Amino acid sequence: MDRLSIAKSYCPFSLWALALLTANILAGCVGSPEEAAERHIDQAYELINQGRYDQAITECNKAIELDPKRAEAYVNRAWAHNEKGQYDLGIADATKAIELDSNLAVAYVNRSQAYGSKGQYNLAIVDCNKAIELDPNLAMAYYNRGKAYLVLGEFQQAIEDSGEAIRLNPKFSWAYNNRGMAYMNLGQYDLGIADCSKAIELDPNNAAAYNNRGNAYRSLGQLQRAIEDLNETIRLTPEFAKAYYNRGLAYEEQGRIAEAIADFEKFITLTDNPQWIEKARQEIEELSK
Repeated sequence: MDRLSIAKSYCPFSLWALALLTANILAGCVGSPEEAAERHIDQAYELINQGRYDQAITECNKAIELDPKRAEAYVNRAWAHNEKGQYDLGIADATKAIELDSNLAVAYVNRSQAYGSKGQYNLAIVDCNKAIELDPNLAMAYYNRGKAYLVLGEFQQAIEDSGEAIRLNPKFSWAYNNRGMAYMNLGQYDLGIADCSKAIELDPNNAAAYNNRGNAYRSLGQLQRAIEDLNETIRLTPEFAKAYYNRGLAYEEQGRIAEAIADFEKFITLTDNPQWIEKARQEIEELSK
């Protein structure tokens, strides 16, 4: 048999062997569906931290297709939906995660975040209580509960929960901001300013902390410092409605009437809250006399 004939006779076997080897290698790389799902869940987590929420949801979908009973996939998808402001979807996914694993504390945290964002603060508190019962070291559970208490006017409880979140995570800028707001609502402006200053130190882009500190300075009569902080709020977040209202009040107290009116008018264009719109209109009416 010549060399060409030998080559032709062995070629089909060689291709089959190569195909079998390639399939085995790929199978080893992909692993079981559960292992593949785990990789998609991990990728979703990284994408959420990068702010790439749509891609994260896609990764979670892939994980769920591979392993429909994997609670963590629903947890991460709920997180991504919450970050996109899709709170009903976030609640649905967190609830599904809880159905699959009722001891998964972070699922209750994610659902509490969605409930709080929808204004369902009592439901948020119930979920936070459960999360803390399951895992007393979850800073976000205390933070979410403290935030709910803050909105409900339970300022001392807000201070305690925000403080616990800070103890568990000393670099939690938003926990300092919220505790600062609670202190200010109790008239403890120096403590509020200290907490907002710490929030800004940890996150110089925390526009809310500048707004809150500016409002505290205004309450103390330190109007120029208030205006400087509110200017920074607006520089960081030009659509931050309350910063214009608060700066308008500071301008008004300085006697800078035209600037105050301009800020109140700008505030009206940025908010859809009828009570606050009416307040701003009343300010404009008084200043226009």
